[in-house]
Amino acid sequence: MNKLTHKFLAGSILAGALWGVAMGAGATTVDVYKSPTCKCCAKWVDHMRANGFTVNTHDVGNKEVRERAGISTTLGSCHTALVDGYAIEGHVPAQDIKRFLKERPRAIGLTAPGMPHGSPGMEGARSDPYDVLLINKQGDTTVYSRHLPSDSKESLMRLK
Repeated sequence: MNKLTHKFLAGSILAGALWGVAMGAGATTVDVYKSPTCKCCAKWVDHMRANGFTVNTHDVGNKEVRERAGISTTLGSCHTALVDGYAIEGHVPAQDIKRFLKERPRAIGLTAPGMPHGSPGMEGARSDPYDVLLINKQGDTTVYSRHLPSDSKESLMRLK
């Protein structure tokens, strides 16, 4: 192989490797559908941005996008996010979403039904235990993660 061809191949390999690194380094984009007046949704958006996500907000409500995603109203919350082909319903913590996107299960997405006190965007004086549920393709759910207040007896027992 002549020197020019060798340099070209080496340069192409290096360029491809750098492109791959650059593509992996970008923030994951999340599209959030919410009410323009919902303060807890805005706080959840801030939580997502603080955890490295790029967030586009759509202040049009979330009813239609929730229905299109296949999420029942019984699993609903005040906002719906779309990310990498999945739906995220409600105040799901960013760490759960990061793990979910890494695992890439065959599922519709995740939900934190209702508006659990103490979840991201719902911080305040009260903090309740809550579950994040995985919604499978049939619409059934399983517990994906459990979140307990840091001062609860249950969380202390879980650490032992």
